[in-house]
Amino acid sequence: MSVFEITGYVVVGIYTIALSYITIYCLMQFHLLYHYLKKNKRGNSVSIQNKIVNNNSKLEEVPFVTIQLPIYNERYVISRLIDSITALDYPKEKFEIHILDDSTDDTLQIVSKKVEEFKSRGYNIQQIRRKNRSGYKAGALKDAMPKAKGKFIAIFDADFLPETNFLQKTLPYFKDDEIGVVQTRWGHINHDFSLLTKVQAFQLNVHFTVEQLGRMKGDYLLQFNGTAGVWRRECIDSAGGWEADTLTEDLDLSYRAQLKGWRIKYLEDIISPAELPAEMNGLKSQQYRWMKGGAETALKVLPQVWNSKISLYKKLYASAHLLSSSVFLFVFILGIFSVPLTYFLSPLGLNRNFFGIFLIGLISIGLVYYVANVLRSWKNQSIWKTTFKFLYLFPIFMALSMGLSLHNALAVIQGFRGKKTPFVRTPKLDVSKLTQSLSHNNYIKTSLSKVTIAEGLLAVYFAFGLMYGVQQNDLTFTMMHLLLAFGYGTIFFYSIKHLNLK
Repeated sequence: MSVFEITGYVVVGIYTIALSYITIYCLMQFHLLYHYLKKNKRGNSVSIQNKIVNNNSKLEEVPFVTIQLPIYNERYVISRLIDSITALDYPKEKFEIHILDDSTDDTLQIVSKKVEEFKSRGYNIQQIRRKNRSGYKAGALKDAMPKAKGKFIAIFDADFLPETNFLQKTLPYFKDDEIGVVQTRWGHINHDFSLLTKVQAFQLNVHFTVEQLGRMKGDYLLQFNGTAGVWRRECIDSAGGWEADTLTEDLDLSYRAQLKGWRIKYLEDIISPAELPAEMNGLKSQQYRWMKGGAETALKVLPQVWNSKISLYKKLYASAHLLSSSVFLFVFILGIFSVPLTYFLSPLGLNRNFFGIFLIGLISIGLVYYVANVLRSWKNQSIWKTTFKFLYLFPIFMALSMGLSLHNALAVIQGFRGKKTPFVRTPKLDVSKLTQSLSHNNYIKTSLSKVTIAEGLLAVYFAFGLMYGVQQNDLTFTMMHLLLAFGYGTIFFYSIKHLNLK
């Protein structure tokens, strides 16, 4: 066998392995859809009769709640957050607000002023400062725990605006002594701000419908999403508390708590509105943190999962969940090897129809996204209008996901290597309308990264692959290379454009 043939078969083998991994991932997502559709008929809303506080409640029977707001440099959104929390429909005597403020800018003064304002109105509210930002968000949460008096701990990030009845709707579930966490669904304040925010909402709608509820109804392990949820204090303590050795402290503690026997209750019908990243580099920082943190948590928690007494089925699904960020590594590999594969297919005499069997993965993930968006998240709109919207957004989502695969794959590799990096915050910009501008914001990144340059070069690489295939009258990878070129090109374009907003 010649060197040419050996090289060709190696390319085919690597491409097939990557495609198989992605297909298995898609099929497991489809299995979560099965659980979602099979079990979702029961619903999970709280009856008004189950409100934790009603006209017949005695104040001494109402549980005391600590509300923690971990923040860092949030001048644009902190005032609205504090206003939202103080507007909760819950007795003032029965909750305290701890603003865990690691800020280094004028957010400090804004918070101080708001705290004094609400203290004068009878609220139990504090601005809690640390000597340093050690451990970032996890460090702030851990540091603040001894100061918390509540039996229950509600946590909100700076960009969230919970509904006034949030505590009334979530606390009743803790009547079940096995429930350690109640997580609500994220809403999107600015989903129509731009194509970028529309695609993010499109993806997050899957996580907060099919994935979260599918895992819960399938009796698999799921997660607290870091915000818009309530913890039982006893659950945090028994699981070992907050730890800062990963960038996804929420996923880490979620798994440690469930391995201790606690359950997470996910409430799909209770929505907590929040702001999506409105510019590309903010989105990248969020994706980096989630992908790297997911890999770090997998490295840390998977041995605990496999040494636990939970069923083999649960262990397999927990492994798939914890390793889900690694799918971007295989998407990146798939794209890179698809271009030389175009060259090798004909000389090696390989049957192109072989790759057709992998369409089952694309169809599966398409159905997952259709149900999560058209049939669930957009269900109050015309089915024809939302189906058209889906057909427009799905290929764009696919392209941008492919375009982020280099960035996310590098994050995953760093996570598995154990390389420690800072917790890079996602700037909250307080933009929700198309008429609003990003240019006033002082938190936007202004330096060009090597990864962004590589993304531009990859756009050219896949454009070449597209043209080569057309020239050779081989359309096997035409659609893939079109999406890859568009995806990398779009990520590159907006990464550059959003550096020049000031």
